[in-house]
Amino acid sequence: MAPSALLPRLKALQAFDPRLCRAASQWARRRGVHRFFGVISRLGNGAFWYGLMAALAAFGGTRGIVAALQMLVTGVAAWLLYRTLKLRTRRPRPFRAHPDVTARAAVLDEYSFPSGHTLHAVSFTIVAVAWFPSLALPLIAFTVLVAMSRVVLGLHYPTDVLAGVLIGTALGAVSVWSCSVSPLTLA
Repeated sequence: MAPSALLPRLKALQAFDPRLCRAASQWARRRGVHRFFGVISRLGNGAFWYGLMAALAAFGGTRGIVAALQMLVTGVAAWLLYRTLKLRTRRPRPFRAHPDVTARAAVLDEYSFPSGHTLHAVSFTIVAVAWFPSLALPLIAFTVLVAMSRVVLGLHYPTDVLAGVLIGTALGAVSVWSCSVSPLTLA
């Protein structure tokens, strides 16, 4: 696709981002909605993932220990990557740029792009599921809710979340691919 053909699509996406943020902010006015997604977001801050790593290490045998260590290393790489991107892009959060979008949770840092919560959730899910495929359904469901929470709570644009999904997928895949011990060899 030629760059000139891409420009109208980027402009349409730029217009879509704030519109969806406004709609999500309106939906989140409902107490039950913002409370539910607030809990999901807080769990996605790390508590859920650290708990999962601890449970895998404690109850998953050798596979669980290796999976937890791989998740830990992947998490450090994800943190370094998303912090670098946030500091380079410096995209303001939706609630700072649009007065009709309300922040319904405390932010961990100043900038919006990419969604670190989503990036971590996706990469952790990929690594954990590579080792324990039976965890796929609950982890994917939780990851989707984490991603949704970021927009519903007014903290990210949909494109921030999409970038988190794409980067998290790449990071998780590279982590699984590069692991010197295959999940299949420790069966």
